[in-house]
Amino acid sequence: MKRLLPTLLVLVSLVAAGCGSGSPETIVGKEKLIVGVRPDLPLIGVKKKDGTFEGFDVDVARYLGKKLGTEIEFTPVLAAQRESALTSGKVDMVLASYTISQDRKAKVLFGGPYIIAYQDLLVRKDETGIDNVRDLKGRRICQVKGSNAAQRVIEERRVQAQVVPVADYNTCVQMLKSSQLDVITTDDVILAGLAATNDGLKLVNAKFNEQRTGIGLRKTDVEGCEAVNRAITDMYQDGTAARLLHRWFDAAGLSLTTIAVPQFEGCS
Repeated sequence: MKRLLPTLLVLVSLVAAGCGSGSPETIVGKEKLIVGVRPDLPLIGVKKKDGTFEGFDVDVARYLGKKLGTEIEFTPVLAAQRESALTSGKVDMVLASYTISQDRKAKVLFGGPYIIAYQDLLVRKDETGIDNVRDLKGRRICQVKGSNAAQRVIEERRVQAQVVPVADYNTCVQMLKSSQLDVITTDDVILAGLAATNDGLKLVNAKFNEQRTGIGLRKTDVEGCEAVNRAITDMYQDGTAARLLHRWFDAAGLSLTTIAVPQFEGCS
């Protein structure tokens, strides 16, 4: 027994060190979750003057918090910050109009999707030459840092457009209004918010490229992902998803004829 004691002490020390090493942990069972949301997207996620947040993603995060039995604290994340916010441990979860893609799945784990959107086009109301994605040939497209929407036009649709990189959607809108750009392209829910809050702009309703919007989690948090997917299923089945979608997007003219539980990506 005396011979085993030093070995046991070493093992206990190693376990204790591992517990405090900052290794990734699940969101399940945490008393409070730090959730990254967009501060700059009307109807999706906006930081108000009083410091609070509102929008569809914000309400979904609150619903998930109730289902997980945890307090939610919001922090702003822009498109280019979503992966680093998760991998650095700054946030526990990201609901920030985060489209699921293969390159992103290499870095983070996605719960959901919790909404199926479509890529669309936002133009000036006096624009008469842009009705679909093919009309973007030679046009100036806004590309927000961290977003891949404009690049998808070129790579997936084979349309030779001119990509103009900018920092955020507010800059996109101002450049579009002043004719420094021809079009903004991204998820229709984002564009609906921009159209609803900016006179002189209109949503084309071109609807191309299905966009599966997911909830970003740390790569190893399979348990958290499965819990999030159960909560999303409940959100659709109890009518909360339909209520929130109509609340935020009806006035923006977004078509919401079919609201059903999306097919999940899987958590492995």
